Amino acid sequence: MNYPLSPSPMSNTPIVFLSHGGGPMPVLGDPTHQQLIEQLRTLPTRLPRPRRILVISAHWEASPVKVTTQRLPGLYYDYHGFPPESYQLAYPVNGDPDWAANIIETLAQRGIDAQAEQQRGLDHGVFVPLMLMYPEADIPCLQLSLHPSLDSELHMAIGVALRSVVSPDTLVIGSGFSFHNMAEFFRPTEQGQHSNLAFEQWLEDTLTGSLGEERRQQALNDWQQAPGARFCHPREEHLIPLMVCYGIAGRGADMALQCEVLGKRASQFVWR
Repeated sequence: MNYPLSPSPMSNTPIVFLSHGGGPMPVLGDPTHQQLIEQLRTLPTRLPRPRRILVISAHWEASPVKVTTQRLPGLYYDYHGFPPESYQLAYPVNGDPDWAANIIETLAQRGIDAQAEQQRGLDHGVFVPLMLMYPEADIPCLQLSLHPSLDSELHMAIGVALRSVVSPDTLVIGSGFSFHNMAEFFRPTEQGQHSNLAFEQWLEDTLTGSLGEERRQQALNDWQQAPGARFCHPREEHLIPLMVCYGIAGRGADMALQCEVLGKRASQFVWR
């Protein structure tokens, strides 16, 4: 199916695609995440303070796509094998049911099936970065799922549809990971190092370079052709939140930030 990217004006909503690290390790102070921890803690100083936050996490796929609608969402500890304190983490943030209903209706009007989710808590792709960015948990937050097709064009179209329900006082976060080869994290290879650096450079050039938007859109849609792409993303769920971010923004990112996580280079991209 063809999803046109730009039937509406580009957004001036603050948007961040971030690499959220390994499970709860950033909030546990893991030393291999120290650069990421510092970036996430200081990132809010680069952005206007939002009135509400929408997070698209790599850790939720649903068909139709779903939006959390609870007034008081809980947490979903969707990781295994971590210390007991990992399962006692708290982030008592409010939801925003009215805004969630508006998002669902807006997506439906654009031909994208969407449903309310009233049970599932916010997963670690949401609460881990937010615990570092906004530790007071005083900004209402919603989570939007990915579609399990992981189709780049569809997720850009979801972003385009969201333009009318986000605003300059909204923060959109695409929570994924610019590198996500789990085996390579723990058994690093020379090929892995080369592929990691090549793909990170391609991402930065594509998102912050002087490409026209038609070329940028096409490059992102064809991301699998980039150097090292499939090595860095054997399955692409951690990259796809970036496509939603770009669909909302409709333009190149204003800033790229790099850090080292678990021995690999990772990136955050910011539109503001």
